[in-house]
Amino acid sequence: MRLSDFKFKLPEELIAQFPSRFRDEARMLVLHTKTGAIEHKLVSDLATYFDEGDVLVANDTKVFPARLYAKKEKTLANIEVFLLRELSHANRYWDVLVDPARKIRIGNKLFFDDDATIFAEVIDNTTSRGRTLRFLTDYEGDDFVEHLYGMGITPLPKYIVRPMTEQTYEEYEKVFSDLLVDDMDTERYQTVFADKIGAVAAPAAGMHFSKNLLKRLEIRGVETKTLTSHVGLGNFKPVDVEDLTKHKVESEQIIIPQSLVDAVNKAQEDNRTICAVGTEVMRALEHVVGTNGQIKAYDGWTNKFIYPPYNFTVANAFFVNFYMPQSTQMIMVATYGGYDNVMKAYKEAVKEGYRFGDYGDAMLILND
Repeated sequence: MRLSDFKFKLPEELIAQFPSRFRDEARMLVLHTKTGAIEHKLVSDLATYFDEGDVLVANDTKVFPARLYAKKEKTLANIEVFLLRELSHANRYWDVLVDPARKIRIGNKLFFDDDATIFAEVIDNTTSRGRTLRFLTDYEGDDFVEHLYGMGITPLPKYIVRPMTEQTYEEYEKVFSDLLVDDMDTERYQTVFADKIGAVAAPAAGMHFSKNLLKRLEIRGVETKTLTSHVGLGNFKPVDVEDLTKHKVESEQIIIPQSLVDAVNKAQEDNRTICAVGTEVMRALEHVVGTNGQIKAYDGWTNKFIYPPYNFTVANAFFVNFYMPQSTQMIMVATYGGYDNVMKAYKEAVKEGYRFGDYGDAMLILND
């Protein structure tokens, strides 16, 4: 299949700018792959689709405030700096993205506050927008990282645009009358599973889970386990080639603990349902599956890109968000649920006004 096969018309007003008031009150479209049948539910209904002995696998990565703003030395040009990963804790080396990149060259200095308590020197060009920075400051070790994060803001995706018009304020106040916008994003652009810092984008499907929903799953005997998949910007890099085999995905770190391996492999042996929460979890599980169909513990990296045709061997249920047209996530979902089934479901979602994107509604795909 080709990239153009995954194109569909998405009205701009369906791209969610805010999350639902409560995590589990978002809408949920349920797709049954064997029949193509579609149900319209709420995320709060999720537990009713699982039974005792089933396993739900979520991502425990934690988003850090990766977006910072700096001024370039001498010209004082405003520069956006997007932290990607720490390369050296001792030397304070970081891989970042800068915008506008054309203004930033090796040797340039960037200042992040008026008092110059932290500034950085560009020491390498990595990609067209990528740079390596060496941060210079009197702060040491973890104190530096804490101060750096304190200057950052929640790294919302670019399609979340909130020009604060009177209409936008009215929309916001209806949903979050008791929260400031920044406070809302700090809390909600994070999952209840968040534990290990390392993501520059949220594992969106996991944001629908509340403590109440997890308790209902526990009461039904569903075991919830976590792995770590540090979501990077590479996961959201646009596919710009028609031939999907030519698209390259940047590597992301994944950690599969033995406790998860034991739970998933036992569920397989008992013919129970294993539900992957989000595309990052699905990719991580498929990266570590062996020829016998079982998974193994792992601490490393993956650049796996899943597109048709592909045979999934671990999860027999998939809980996801509604993703952007022609995105790698949408392509994976269509691969899992069947191209015709998923395109029909997406068409139905648009018709019914489901919300798309990280703050959007959910989809449960069942192979029953």
